[in-house]
Amino acid sequence: MSLDDRTPDAASQENSTAHSTAAPTAPPPASVNLVIVLLLVATFVMILNETIMSVAIPVLMVDLEITASTAQWLTTAFMLTMAVVIPTTGFLLQRFSTRAVFITAMSLFTAGTVLAALSPGFGILVIGRVIQASGTAVMIPLMITTVLTFIPEHRRGTVMGFISIVIAVAPAIGPTISGAILDHLDWRWMFYFMLPIAVVALLLGIVLVRNITTPRKAPFDFASVLLSVIAFAGLIYGLNSIGEAATGDTAVPPWVPIVIGVAGLALFVWRQISLQATESALLDLRPFKTRTFTVGIIILLVAMAALFGAIMLLPLFMQNVWHASTMETGLVLLPGGLVMGLIAPFIGALYDKVGPRPLVTPGAILVTIALILLTTLNAEPATSEFAMFTNQEWKVVGIHVLLSLGLGSMMTPLMTSALGSVPPMMYSHASAIQNTLQQLAGAAGTALFITVMTRGMTAEINDGVDPVQAQAHGIHQAFYWGAGFAVLAVVLSLLVRRPQRTDDVEQAVETTMH
Repeated sequence: MSLDDRTPDAASQENSTAHSTAAPTAPPPASVNLVIVLLLVATFVMILNETIMSVAIPVLMVDLEITASTAQWLTTAFMLTMAVVIPTTGFLLQRFSTRAVFITAMSLFTAGTVLAALSPGFGILVIGRVIQASGTAVMIPLMITTVLTFIPEHRRGTVMGFISIVIAVAPAIGPTISGAILDHLDWRWMFYFMLPIAVVALLLGIVLVRNITTPRKAPFDFASVLLSVIAFAGLIYGLNSIGEAATGDTAVPPWVPIVIGVAGLALFVWRQISLQATESALLDLRPFKTRTFTVGIIILLVAMAALFGAIMLLPLFMQNVWHASTMETGLVLLPGGLVMGLIAPFIGALYDKVGPRPLVTPGAILVTIALILLTTLNAEPATSEFAMFTNQEWKVVGIHVLLSLGLGSMMTPLMTSALGSVPPMMYSHASAIQNTLQQLAGAAGTALFITVMTRGMTAEINDGVDPVQAQAHGIHQAFYWGAGFAVLAVVLSLLVRRPQRTDDVEQAVETTMH
C-alpha cells in the first residue's frame, strides 16, 4: 500500500487499530504447516463439490424435469450463499479460534453433503448445496488469512501457487469424476463419493488442528448482514430471472429484484463506511483505498466470470449440441484443469521474482483468444481417427488448455498482489472482500452466460431454426460476451503492479504518526 492511497487520518486510524489488536504470536512452524495442509485438503474437497455439478446439469434437467435456467440455481445458489456468508468471515476469524472455525465449517459442509445425497428432489438438493456453501464460505478465507499472517512475504507467491494447485485441480477432476459416476450410477452418488473425504477431513481437524491465532472481542452488526443478504440475493436473483424471462417462465419482472439488490448494496456500502469510524464495520472497505488491491480485484472478477461461464456452457454445448456422454465431457475438460494446476507453483515462483504484470497481461490475452476460439465450434462434431474423441472434441481440449493457461497465469499473481498490498490488520477483511466479490462474479458470470444463451436460442427458435442449432448459436453469443470482458481485463492488467512491502508500509505509517 502506498501513502498516496491513504490520508494521514486513515494511516493514524489503521495504526491505532494495529495497536488495539494484538498481533498473533508466531506459533511453531510445524503447527502452521499442519493447519495449512489440512486447510488445503478441506478446500480441495469443497471446490471439487462446487464444480462437480457442471457436467451433471443436463442429467438433472431430465431427471428432475427442470429447465437450464432453473438447474443453474444449483451453482448460483451455492455461490450466492458464499457471497452472503463471506462478508461475516472478517468478524468470525477475529472472534473465534482457528480450531473452532475449522470444525464448524467442516461440519456444515459434511451435513450439507449428507442432505444433498439423500435429497428426494430439486428443492432439498438446493438446500443441501446452500448448507455446503455455508461451510465453504468460511474455509477459503480462513486458509488465505492464515497464509497471509504466518508466511513471510518473500515466500507468499510460492505458497499461493500451491494453493492455486488445489483451486485448479479440483475443478479439473470434478467434471471427470462426475462424468464417470453419471455414466454408471445415479447423480446422488456424486455426493456419496465426497462424503468419506469430508468426514475424514473433519475427524483429522478435530484431532490435529490447534489454535494458531488469538481470538479477540469483535463487534457484530446484524443490520449489515441483513443488507448484504438483500443486496447479493436481489442482484443474483434478478440476473437469473432475465434468463427465465426469455422463455416466459418468471414470476417477478427481473428489474424488481435488481433494483432492490442495487439499493441494498448501496445501503450496505454506506453503513460499512459509517461503521469504520468506530472500528465496528462487518466488512471494512478501506482496502479499496489501495490502488493495487482495487485493480487486482476488478481483474479477478472478470477472470472468475469467464471461468464459471465456460465451466457452465461447455458441458451444455457438448451434451446438448454434440450429444456427447458425461464421461466424454469430463475427460475433455480434464487436461486444461491439470495444466492449470501444474503451472501454478511455477507461476508463484515467477511472481516472487518478476512481480504480477509480466504474468497477468499475457494471461489475460490468452483468455481472450480462447473465448473467441470457442465461438468457432461447429454444431456438428467432425469425425476423428482417434477412438477417444472426435476432431471437434480435440479442438475443445486445446482451447480449454489455452484458457486454463491464461487463467493460471492470472489467478496467483492477482490474489497475491492484491491481498499483499494491504496492512496485516486488514488481511481478514481484504480476504473477505476478495472472496465475496469473487463468488458474486462467478454467480453473475454464470447467470449472464446462461441469459445470453437463452435469449439468443429463443430468438433463433422463434425464427424457425432447429433447436440444436439455435442452442449452439446462443452459446456462441455468450462466449462473445465473455471475450469482450476479457479484453477489458487485458487493458486493466497494464495497471497492475507489485505491492509495497508490508514492513515498508508499517514504517511509513509510524513516520506519518510522528
